[in-house]
Amino acid sequence: MDKTFKMLEFIIDDDSDDEKIYNFISSLADEDVEGEASSSRVPRPRTYIPRDREDAAVRLYNDYFSETPNYTEKNFRRRYRMSRELFLRIIEGISNFNSSDIPDYFMFFRERPDATGRQSLTILQKCTAAIRQMAYGTTPDLHDEYIKIGEKTAALCLDNFCKCVFHLFARQYLRKPTAEDIARLYNFHAQKHGLPGMLGSIDCMHWEWKNCPIAWQGQYTRGDKKGPSIMLEAVASQDLWIWHAFFGMAGANNDINVLNYSPLFNTIKNGTAPPSPFDVNGHHYERAYYLGDGIYPDWAMLVKAPHSPTDEPRKKFKRFQESARKDIERAFGVLQGRFQMLKTPARSLDFNKIRRHMYAYIVLHNMIQENNGFVIGKKEERMIQRNPPRRLLRDLRDRDAMVKEIRDRQVHKQLEADLTEHVWNLSPYFRTANIIE
Repeated sequence: MDKTFKMLEFIIDDDSDDEKIYNFISSLADEDVEGEASSSRVPRPRTYIPRDREDAAVRLYNDYFSETPNYTEKNFRRRYRMSRELFLRIIEGISNFNSSDIPDYFMFFRERPDATGRQSLTILQKCTAAIRQMAYGTTPDLHDEYIKIGEKTAALCLDNFCKCVFHLFARQYLRKPTAEDIARLYNFHAQKHGLPGMLGSIDCMHWEWKNCPIAWQGQYTRGDKKGPSIMLEAVASQDLWIWHAFFGMAGANNDINVLNYSPLFNTIKNGTAPPSPFDVNGHHYERAYYLGDGIYPDWAMLVKAPHSPTDEPRKKFKRFQESARKDIERAFGVLQGRFQMLKTPARSLDFNKIRRHMYAYIVLHNMIQENNGFVIGKKEERMIQRNPPRRLLRDLRDRDAMVKEIRDRQVHKQLEADLTEHVWNLSPYFRTANIIE
């Protein structure tokens, strides 16, 4: 206590410069060492665990990657959450990455000898350790017995693997829909859900944050959640492809707060979005729309189900809208089921690391959906160049006009009425064929 008062008295003094303060604090530290030497922690030697990683590499290769593996493709898909072909494609992308300035997270997977001349872990071992943690939501040290990898190294494998996946594949698998994508989504959703002009469904998901700093827990905790969480806003189409992902908002927010900060409509505001016109019930609309639940505002590009419909047309439209909006709920369920890590609370203290992991999970999810053949259109059709450059709306008045167009409540009401009339006029067998099944 006396030392604390001495420090406060010394720092309050206006004549104290930085060097004096540094010397003063150093002297207090020296006094602590001299006065409390008997209670200081005794350094413990590092525990050495002999790991036969060479034998583990051979066993892993024989089990899953040889010409005649011990485990079948079905076992591989269950434990790696993807096909062997896709996993080897990711491995090839990481190992063959070449650039004038290779990032450290790619160098981490390069095989090289250590200081004693012993060869490091193979890229198959490191990537297997990463994908097993993602798939099963386990701690880093769980796979030490099979892969022969230390806890710290396994944690580094997961973080660097997520960085590599995002670096290599995010441009393709987290892109905005092009004009060709929009045409395919229009056609598929009109046939499947009976809703023309629909791009997908929007909703939010929480990922619990176990080790959230105490000072931040108030802003990351909401009353209906057990503890701190981070929110993900996503848009998914009927094939469960996630077209938009915005992760990082504090869990105390609701869907409206997240939407206000989301970059979902940025391409429309700056004039770079592809055209997306459609016609319904004899009316023409310039912008596509997303399906949302009741909390979302009455915007022109958001369509909600009627709250308490009383007439039959609105009741039928409510059933159609709620059935189609399950696409995003299914996408969240598949994402969490595929990567059990999202069902367990995030253990990292680093917020940016958690965000990197989430985006990597979404990229892998889209890659797996494509590899399994569940996405709309053929793979060759989806390999399309980006949208052609368009005029940027640099004038603030133009941007304000676009914002007003997105948030136009009159267009929202008119679109809801037109969709209700369109659904009511559909064949009575449409709901039986496409909605119930």
